[in-house]
Amino acid sequence: MINVHAIPAFEDNYLWLIHDNRHAVVVDPGDATPVLGALATRQLQLVAILVTHSHADHIGGIEALLRHAAVPVYGPAREPVPGLTHAVGDGSVVQIPALGLALEVLDVPGHTKGHVAYYGHKRLFCGDTLFAAGCGRIDQPPAVMYASLERLAALPGDTLVYCTHEYTAANIRFALTVDGDNPALRERASTVAELRAGGHITLPSTIALERATNPFLRCREPALQRAAADPDAKDMDPVAVFAMLRNLKNRFNG
Repeated sequence: MINVHAIPAFEDNYLWLIHDNRHAVVVDPGDATPVLGALATRQLQLVAILVTHSHADHIGGIEALLRHAAVPVYGPAREPVPGLTHAVGDGSVVQIPALGLALEVLDVPGHTKGHVAYYGHKRLFCGDTLFAAGCGRIDQPPAVMYASLERLAALPGDTLVYCTHEYTAANIRFALTVDGDNPALRERASTVAELRAGGHITLPSTIALERATNPFLRCREPALQRAAADPDAKDMDPVAVFAMLRNLKNRFNG
Protein backbone atom coordinates (compact mmCIF):
# COMPACT_ATOMS: atom_id res chain seq x y z
CA MET A 1 0.00 0.00 0.00
CA ILE A 2 1.34 3.41 -1.00
CA ASN A 3 1.19 6.16 1.62
CA VAL A 4 2.07 9.84 1.31
CA HIS A 5 3.33 11.81 4.29
CA ALA A 6 3.97 15.57 4.44
CA ILE A 7 7.28 16.72 5.89
CA PRO A 8 7.10 20.42 6.80
CA ALA A 9 10.18 22.47 5.92
CA PHE A 10 11.25 26.11 5.93
CA GLU A 11 8.35 28.51 6.49
CA ASP A 12 5.63 26.85 4.42
CA ASN A 13 7.09 24.05 2.25
CA TYR A 14 5.99 20.45 2.22
CA LEU A 15 8.46 17.76 1.21
CA TRP A 16 6.44 14.69 0.22
CA LEU A 17 7.45 11.25 1.44
CA ILE A 18 5.94 8.38 -0.58
CA HIS A 19 6.33 5.10 1.27
CA ASP A 20 5.01 1.60 1.96
CA ASN A 21 6.17 1.52 5.61
CA ARG A 22 9.51 0.06 4.50
CA HIS A 23 10.81 1.93 1.47
CA ALA A 24 10.47 5.61 0.69
CA VAL A 25 10.78 8.16 -2.10
CA VAL A 26 11.07 11.85 -1.30
CA VAL A 27 9.76 14.57 -3.62
CA ASP A 28 11.51 17.96 -3.80
CA PRO A 29 13.82 17.66 -0.76
CA GLY A 30 14.81 21.26 -0.21
CA ASP A 31 16.23 20.40 3.22
CA ALA A 32 17.77 17.07 4.20
CA THR A 33 17.39 17.40 7.97
CA PRO A 34 13.61 16.92 8.26
CA VAL A 35 13.71 14.17 5.63
CA LEU A 36 16.34 12.23 7.56
CA GLY A 37 14.33 12.74 10.72
CA ALA A 38 11.18 11.38 9.11
CA LEU A 39 13.03 8.39 7.67
CA ALA A 40 14.49 7.55 11.08
CA THR A 41 11.21 8.02 12.94
CA ARG A 42 9.31 5.81 10.52
CA GLN A 43 12.20 3.37 10.03
CA LEU A 44 12.14 3.81 6.26
CA GLN A 45 14.82 3.13 3.67
CA LEU A 46 15.22 5.90 1.10
CA VAL A 47 15.23 4.40 -2.41
CA ALA A 48 14.83 7.41 -4.74
CA ILE A 49 14.52 11.18 -5.01
CA LEU A 50 12.11 12.97 -7.35
CA VAL A 51 12.51 16.62 -8.33
CA THR A 52 9.98 18.86 -10.09
CA HIS A 53 12.20 21.90 -10.69
CA SER A 54 15.49 23.41 -9.66
CA HIS A 55 14.61 26.17 -7.19
CA ALA A 56 16.72 25.97 -4.04
CA ASP A 57 13.85 25.10 -1.70
CA HIS A 58 13.22 21.99 -3.82
CA ILE A 59 16.77 20.70 -4.33
CA GLY A 60 18.83 22.07 -1.44
CA GLY A 61 18.87 18.82 0.53
CA ILE A 62 19.76 16.42 -2.27
CA GLU A 63 23.52 16.30 -1.77
CA ALA A 64 23.21 15.62 1.96
CA LEU A 65 20.65 12.89 1.31
CA LEU A 66 22.98 11.26 -1.23
CA ARG A 67 25.69 11.14 1.43
CA HIS A 68 23.19 9.21 3.55
CA ALA A 69 22.09 6.86 0.75
CA ALA A 70 23.31 6.49 -2.84
CA VAL A 71 19.92 6.50 -4.56
CA PRO A 72 18.74 7.48 -8.04
CA VAL A 73 17.70 11.10 -8.55
CA TYR A 74 14.98 11.80 -11.12
CA GLY A 75 14.53 15.35 -12.31
CA PRO A 76 13.74 17.59 -15.29
CA ALA A 77 16.10 17.24 -18.23
CA ARG A 78 16.03 20.99 -18.88
CA GLU A 79 17.07 22.17 -15.42
CA PRO A 80 20.21 21.75 -13.27
CA VAL A 81 19.61 19.24 -10.49
CA PRO A 82 22.47 18.14 -8.21
CA GLY A 83 23.21 14.43 -8.33
CA LEU A 84 20.82 13.88 -11.22
CA THR A 85 21.00 10.28 -12.48
CA HIS A 86 17.79 10.10 -14.54
CA ALA A 87 16.84 13.12 -16.65
CA VAL A 88 13.11 12.92 -17.35
CA GLY A 89 10.68 14.69 -19.62
CA ASP A 90 7.19 14.44 -20.98
CA GLY A 91 6.07 10.84 -21.32
CA SER A 92 8.86 9.36 -19.24
CA VAL A 93 7.75 6.81 -16.67
CA VAL A 94 9.53 6.62 -13.34
CA GLN A 95 9.52 3.06 -12.05
CA ILE A 96 10.36 2.41 -8.38
CA PRO A 97 10.23 -1.39 -8.05
CA ALA A 98 10.73 -1.42 -4.28
CA LEU A 99 7.44 0.45 -3.90
CA GLY A 100 5.60 -0.93 -6.91
CA LEU A 101 5.41 2.71 -7.97
CA ALA A 102 5.01 3.91 -11.55
CA LEU A 103 4.69 7.65 -12.16
CA GLU A 104 4.21 9.33 -15.52
CA VAL A 105 6.20 12.51 -16.10
CA LEU A 106 4.28 15.52 -17.40
CA ASP A 107 6.01 18.61 -18.76
CA VAL A 108 4.33 21.57 -17.04
CA PRO A 109 6.53 24.62 -17.73
CA GLY A 110 5.59 28.12 -16.68
CA HIS A 111 6.84 28.54 -13.13
CA THR A 112 10.20 27.51 -14.58
CA LYS A 113 11.19 26.55 -18.11
CA GLY A 114 11.71 22.86 -17.40
CA HIS A 115 9.22 22.17 -14.61
CA VAL A 116 7.76 18.65 -14.53
CA ALA A 117 5.07 16.88 -12.54
CA TYR A 118 4.70 13.23 -11.58
CA TYR A 119 1.35 11.49 -11.95
CA GLY A 120 0.18 8.00 -11.05
CA HIS A 121 -1.83 5.94 -8.57
CA LYS A 122 -4.44 8.76 -8.56
CA ARG A 123 -1.83 11.15 -7.19
CA LEU A 124 -0.22 14.24 -8.71
CA PHE A 125 3.04 15.73 -7.43
CA CYS A 126 3.02 19.08 -9.16
CA GLY A 127 5.68 21.17 -7.42
CA ASP A 128 4.94 24.88 -7.82
CA THR A 129 2.83 24.75 -10.99
CA LEU A 130 -0.60 24.17 -9.45
CA PHE A 131 -1.32 25.22 -5.88
CA ALA A 132 -4.44 24.64 -3.83
CA ALA A 133 -6.70 27.49 -5.01
CA GLY A 134 -3.81 29.08 -6.90
CA CYS A 135 -0.78 28.63 -9.11
CA GLY A 136 2.90 29.48 -9.02
CA ARG A 137 4.46 32.71 -10.17
CA ILE A 138 5.58 32.55 -13.77
CA ASP A 139 8.91 33.10 -15.46
CA GLN A 140 7.61 32.05 -18.89
CA PRO A 141 4.94 33.63 -21.13
CA PRO A 142 1.43 33.39 -19.62
CA ALA A 143 0.28 31.07 -22.42
CA VAL A 144 2.90 28.51 -21.37
CA MET A 145 1.71 28.37 -17.76
CA TYR A 146 -1.93 28.43 -18.78
CA ALA A 147 -1.41 25.41 -21.04
CA SER A 148 0.27 23.55 -18.18
CA LEU A 149 -2.61 24.31 -15.82
CA GLU A 150 -5.13 23.21 -18.43
CA ARG A 151 -3.27 19.96 -18.81
CA LEU A 152 -3.40 19.28 -15.08
CA ALA A 153 -7.05 20.31 -14.89
CA ALA A 154 -7.85 17.62 -17.49
CA LEU A 155 -6.70 14.83 -15.15
CA PRO A 156 -9.42 12.74 -13.46
CA GLY A 157 -11.34 14.67 -10.82
CA ASP A 158 -10.46 12.25 -8.03
CA THR A 159 -6.73 12.82 -8.54
CA LEU A 160 -5.11 13.89 -5.26
CA VAL A 161 -3.03 17.04 -5.67
CA TYR A 162 0.21 17.27 -3.69
CA CYS A 163 1.67 20.72 -4.23
CA THR A 164 4.61 21.98 -2.22
CA HIS A 165 3.52 25.03 -0.22
CA GLU A 166 0.90 25.81 2.41
CA TYR A 167 -0.51 28.76 0.48
CA THR A 168 -4.14 27.69 0.49
CA ALA A 169 -5.59 30.23 2.90
CA ALA A 170 -3.81 33.16 1.23
CA ASN A 171 -4.83 31.89 -2.21
CA ILE A 172 -8.45 31.67 -1.13
CA ARG A 173 -8.37 35.23 0.20
CA PHE A 174 -7.38 36.37 -3.27
CA ALA A 175 -9.82 34.03 -5.01
CA LEU A 176 -12.71 35.53 -3.06
CA THR A 177 -11.89 38.98 -4.45
CA VAL A 178 -12.37 37.77 -8.03
CA ASP A 179 -14.88 34.92 -7.63
CA GLY A 180 -16.67 35.76 -4.40
CA ASP A 181 -20.11 34.63 -5.60
CA ASN A 182 -18.86 31.08 -6.13
CA PRO A 183 -20.58 28.92 -3.46
CA ALA A 184 -17.99 26.14 -3.76
CA LEU A 185 -15.24 28.65 -3.09
CA ARG A 186 -17.05 30.08 -0.05
CA GLU A 187 -17.51 26.58 1.33
CA ARG A 188 -13.85 25.82 0.76
CA ALA A 189 -12.86 29.04 2.52
CA SER A 190 -14.77 27.93 5.61
CA THR A 191 -13.23 24.45 5.55
CA VAL A 192 -9.70 25.78 5.14
CA ALA A 193 -10.16 28.31 7.94
CA GLU A 194 -11.20 25.50 10.28
CA LEU A 195 -8.25 23.33 9.25
CA ARG A 196 -5.72 26.10 9.79
CA ALA A 197 -7.28 27.13 13.10
CA GLY A 198 -6.77 23.56 14.26
CA GLY A 199 -3.16 23.49 13.10
CA HIS A 200 -3.86 21.07 10.25
CA ILE A 201 -2.50 21.12 6.71
CA THR A 202 -4.86 21.81 3.80
CA LEU A 203 -3.42 19.22 1.41
CA PRO A 204 -3.89 17.15 -0.58
CA SER A 205 -6.51 18.81 -2.69
CA THR A 206 -8.25 17.16 -5.65
CA ILE A 207 -8.46 18.11 -9.29
CA ALA A 208 -12.26 18.33 -9.00
CA LEU A 209 -11.99 20.79 -6.12
CA GLU A 210 -9.46 22.87 -8.04
CA ARG A 211 -11.69 22.99 -11.11
CA ALA A 212 -14.54 24.25 -8.93
CA THR A 213 -12.66 26.83 -6.84
CA ASN A 214 -9.28 27.74 -8.33
CA PRO A 215 -9.60 31.02 -10.28
CA PHE A 216 -6.65 30.13 -12.52
CA LEU A 217 -8.54 27.05 -13.75
CA ARG A 218 -11.75 29.05 -14.28
CA CYS A 219 -10.56 31.58 -16.85
CA ARG A 220 -13.46 30.79 -19.19
CA GLU A 221 -16.04 31.60 -16.52
CA PRO A 222 -17.86 34.94 -16.97
CA ALA A 223 -17.24 35.98 -13.36
CA LEU A 224 -13.49 35.61 -13.79
CA GLN A 225 -13.55 37.35 -17.14
CA ARG A 226 -15.33 40.30 -15.55
CA ALA A 227 -12.86 40.37 -12.67
CA ALA A 228 -9.92 40.38 -15.05
CA ALA A 229 -11.16 43.19 -17.29
CA ASP A 230 -14.01 45.67 -17.65
CA PRO A 231 -17.52 44.71 -16.48
CA ASP A 232 -18.86 44.45 -20.04
CA ALA A 233 -16.14 42.10 -21.29
CA LYS A 234 -17.40 38.93 -22.95
CA ASP A 235 -15.71 35.91 -24.47
CA MET A 236 -12.23 37.03 -23.55
CA ASP A 237 -9.28 34.90 -24.53
CA PRO A 238 -8.72 32.69 -21.45
CA VAL A 239 -4.96 33.20 -21.70
CA ALA A 240 -5.50 36.97 -21.42
CA VAL A 241 -7.79 36.38 -18.44
CA PHE A 242 -5.15 34.19 -16.84
CA ALA A 243 -2.43 36.81 -17.36
CA MET A 244 -4.59 39.53 -15.82
CA LEU A 245 -5.53 37.34 -12.84
CA ARG A 246 -1.89 36.41 -12.27
CA ASN A 247 -0.93 40.09 -12.30
CA LEU A 248 -3.70 40.87 -9.83
CA LYS A 249 -2.48 38.08 -7.57
CA ASN A 250 1.09 39.37 -7.76
CA ARG A 251 -0.10 42.71 -6.37
CA PHE A 252 -2.54 41.27 -3.84
CA ASN A 253 -1.72 42.04 -0.21
CA GLY A 254 -4.69 40.45 1.54
